Amino acid sequence: MRKAIKRGLVVALGVIIQILLSLSVLIFFGQKIAIIESFYSILSVLLVLGIIKESKSLSKDLPWIIIIMLFPIVGALLYVVIGGNLHKSKVLKAIKQSEENGSKYFVQDEKIKKEIEQQNNGKINYLMNYLNFPVTKNNDIKYYSIGDTAYIDMIKELKNAKKFIFLEYFIIKNGKMWSKILKILEEKANEGLEVRLIYDDMGCIAFLPETYPKQMEKKKIKCIAFNKLNPFLGVIMNNRDHRKMMIIDGKTVFSGGMNLADEYINLEHPYGEWKDNGIKITGDAVWNFTVMFLNMWNSYRKDDKDYKIFKYDFTNENIPENGYTIPYGETPLDSEIVGENVYLNIINQARKYVYIFTPYLIIDTDMINSLILAAKRGVDVRIVVPGIPDKKIVYSLTTSYFETLIKNGVKIYKYMPGFVHSKVFVSDDNIATVGSINLDYRSLYLHFECGVFMQDVDVIRDVKKDLVDTIDKSHLVSKKEATPKFFKGVWQAILRLFAPLM
Repeated sequence: MRKAIKRGLVVALGVIIQILLSLSVLIFFGQKIAIIESFYSILSVLLVLGIIKESKSLSKDLPWIIIIMLFPIVGALLYVVIGGNLHKSKVLKAIKQSEENGSKYFVQDEKIKKEIEQQNNGKINYLMNYLNFPVTKNNDIKYYSIGDTAYIDMIKELKNAKKFIFLEYFIIKNGKMWSKILKILEEKANEGLEVRLIYDDMGCIAFLPETYPKQMEKKKIKCIAFNKLNPFLGVIMNNRDHRKMMIIDGKTVFSGGMNLADEYINLEHPYGEWKDNGIKITGDAVWNFTVMFLNMWNSYRKDDKDYKIFKYDFTNENIPENGYTIPYGETPLDSEIVGENVYLNIINQARKYVYIFTPYLIIDTDMINSLILAAKRGVDVRIVVPGIPDKKIVYSLTTSYFETLIKNGVKIYKYMPGFVHSKVFVSDDNIATVGSINLDYRSLYLHFECGVFMQDVDVIRDVKKDLVDTIDKSHLVSKKEATPKFFKGVWQAILRLFAPLM
C-alpha cells in the first residue's frame, strides 16, 4: 500500500512539474516576445475551432472553450495535457483497431432481429443496428440491490469455474473482498484454467504497486494494467477503463456498479452505508461482455486468433425466453455517445415514470432539458443521489443542478444512510438499464464503460422495487434547500466551468 501511495504521489508530482515547467517557459517567452504571445492567441482560436468541429456535444465542451479563450496559454496547455484528445496514444489506437477486428463476433440472431423490426422498437433498434450489439432473449437474470449479496454469489460462481475467468475492473483494492477472490483465482489458475485480469492503472494507483501485473503473472494469472500512467512522458489521464465485469466460463457474467474493494460490500464504511448494485446474467447475453473483454485484452497482448473458443453453447441449457437483453459498451474512440443516448432515449420515451440512481449529477444541457421536459409532460421523474458524499467538491457541483431541476418538476432525493454508487435507470415497468455509467462528464464522454439494457424482462420489477424502497429511506430535497445563497451560487458557477476536470 505504501509503495502504491508513493507511486500516486510521484505521478501527481510529475504532472504538476510538467504543467509548471511548460507554463514557465510559455509565460517567460510570451512576456519577452510579443509575437509569441500573438502566436498563442491565434493557436487558442484554432484549438477552439478544432474542439467545435470534433465535438460530440458542444454543451459539454463549452467550459473548455471558455477557459481557452479567457486564458489562451494556460487553457490550451491544460486542454492538451488533461482534457484533450488531440493525439491518441498507441494504447488507444490499438484498442480502436481491436474493437474493429472484434466487431465481426457480434452476430445478431435473425429471428430476433425480424421480431424487433416488426415491432418498430426504437429503443432497441439504436443498440442493435447503429452500435451492432446483439439483442438476446434466453437469459436468466438476477439483480442485486446491494453489493453484499452480489459478492456471495460471485464467490460461489468463481469456485464453480471450469474453463476460464475474465475480470475487468476500474478499482481493485487489497482487503478481505479481493483477498478471497484472489485466492480462488490462484487455485483455478493452478488447476489449469485461463485466468485473466484487467485493472485500470489510474483507478488503482493508490492501491496497487506498479509491479502488480508481474506479481499476478507469477501466480499464473495473466494481468494487464490499463493505460499505465507515466509522470513525465505526456500523461493522458482521460480515457480510463471504468468497466466492471466478471465473466466465468462464458456462461455467467457479473456487472453493475461494484468494484472489488471492501467498501463496496460494506466491510468498510467511509461514507456510511455503501449502496451499490449488481447484475448477474446466465445466457446468450454473456457473449457481448466476453467480446468486449477480449477486444480490450487483445489490444495489449493479441493472444486470441478466434474468440469463439470462449463462447458457451446454451442450446441444451433450457433457459426460457425472457424479454430483450442487450449488454452494450461505451468507448470514447467513436462518434457515438452511447451511454448518454441510452439514458436520453429512456427519458424521452417515458410515459409514466423514470427513476434514477446516480452517485454524481454533472449533466449537460441535453440531459437537463430532457429531464425537465419529461417532468413537464407529466412523467414522474425521480433522481436518488448520495446523502453522504465521497468527494465534497464534486458533490457541491452535483447540488448546483438541483434548483433548476426541482423548480421544473423533477424530484431529487438524498439517500440519508450513506453513499449511492449505483448507476440505474428504470421506466414504465418495462425498461431498465444497469451498468457502470455515471451521469457525469467523464463517464459519458471519456471513459470505457459498460451497461445492460433490458426490455420486458422479469427482473425489471426487482429494479423498480429497489428504487422505490431506497426512495422511502431518502430525503426529498425542497425548493428552498435547493436554492443556494449568493456566494455558494457563485462558487457552484465556477465549479461548473471546471466540470470536465471532475
